[in-house]
Amino acid sequence: MINPRLHKQLFLDDEAIETKYGLRRTLNKPERAGPVMRPDQSLGQVSLLTSSSPQWNPEQGLWELWYRSGYRAVDSGGEPDARASEEPDPLVSFTHYATSTDGVNWDRRNLGLQEWNGSKDNNIVPSANGRTLSHILRDEREDDPDRRYKALFTNRGNARYPAVSSNGFDWTFIDVPPIPSDDTSGLVYDSIHDRFVATVKLPTKWGRSVWLSTSGDFIDWTEPELIFHSDEIDLNNARRRIRKVVDDPSYLTPPIVRRDDQTAQVYLMPLMPYEGLYIAFPMLLNTAGALPVPPGNHNGINQTELAVSRDLYDWKRVANRDLFLEVLPWDGEVYDTTQVPVSGPPIVREDLGEIWVYYNACRFRSWSYQHDESYAPYFRDLNCLSLAKVRLDGFVSLDAEDKGTMLTSPFVLDGDVYVNADAQNGQLKAELVDATTMDPLPGYSLTDCDPVTVDDLSHKLTWRESTAPRREQPVRLRFELTQTKLYAFWLNGRG
Repeated sequence: MINPRLHKQLFLDDEAIETKYGLRRTLNKPERAGPVMRPDQSLGQVSLLTSSSPQWNPEQGLWELWYRSGYRAVDSGGEPDARASEEPDPLVSFTHYATSTDGVNWDRRNLGLQEWNGSKDNNIVPSANGRTLSHILRDEREDDPDRRYKALFTNRGNARYPAVSSNGFDWTFIDVPPIPSDDTSGLVYDSIHDRFVATVKLPTKWGRSVWLSTSGDFIDWTEPELIFHSDEIDLNNARRRIRKVVDDPSYLTPPIVRRDDQTAQVYLMPLMPYEGLYIAFPMLLNTAGALPVPPGNHNGINQTELAVSRDLYDWKRVANRDLFLEVLPWDGEVYDTTQVPVSGPPIVREDLGEIWVYYNACRFRSWSYQHDESYAPYFRDLNCLSLAKVRLDGFVSLDAEDKGTMLTSPFVLDGDVYVNADAQNGQLKAELVDATTMDPLPGYSLTDCDPVTVDDLSHKLTWRESTAPRREQPVRLRFELTQTKLYAFWLNGRG
């Protein structure tokens, strides 16, 4: 049975659904709010990226962000912390620090810690033992204040080194073997099973693929296990998606397009524990044709899908592999033209009724073309941190364009029933039925239900002005939707 008292029941998979008719499972693309932090061109920055989400600091009442900015290589007066790259990178790249009261407007406060261009008047964070910060978490569950911040660092992109800190600036590396990984990875605290989870990138016969390593104490990490890779469907999708961009002159076309060289690989996959589920954001690397060293890495269209799992190991693609974040046509200003990876675990903003998805929006990738007059303009302001927003619980909905029904899996009825639904253009009704006989409970049939006709994130269902009864024997809900989107249902007191 499902447990809607413990978690909201979402529809990214079929766990909560026994049967459905006349309903379409829809992946709801996020509303893009645009860039929240761009390269500071007045300082010579041309690139800005992060592999972490903002961290809330309750002591300061601020959001904190560690990110990477790339400068055109000039004399720094010191040994710069150069970002690892798979091909020659003309940038000198540093870790930086910024704060925000609202997660949108960022203050690049002066730290005075690292000299650059003859001055320490900047927000550069010095490297730690010559290693580059990859991911950072602020851990409010930690009793030891010296371990409040936890991070994974990289050494030229081929391993991840765990470290802890009291402030996010001064780091102590843990004396354990590093986690193997190529140049991308992810880190999240798993609130479902109280552990830390790293997703790392290692090669397989399918090309770049996602492997999993976990730790209960941030000290001992499991050997990476393969959990996610591409397949023939992804390759067919890649060819179709590349053709869409090539055939439409409003998009930026990759420099080389050769069908026989096209591939589909999984470049990275941030995770988000949410309502008893693990939601993943795999970015599919769709190469359009080979470029020198390494072949195809920087010549393609890289877009983000959704996947879901109940245990971190068995993954299902969501909504027929529809794109969650896709590249946009070039309009002279947008950054989202070539690559749109989610930067880290999205942030649940209960106060706003939204989920905030920070992502790196990239105009172009291959530095091999930085001096080509056709592509050179994109390299002057290459990428930025952008924000997209999803309705609370709203990654996927069950939609009725006309009328449809859904019968839930059985559960114990020990609370009032709530729904997150948009029924402002139609209505939603539900009945409680015996889990075995499927007969409506007396007084709780569809005809007894007070219809929902509003758009509400948390709407209590009532039947002739009565709330749901308590019942020891399992029941089910049968929903009837008319021109309505249903995002979730649950019982009050969850969690």
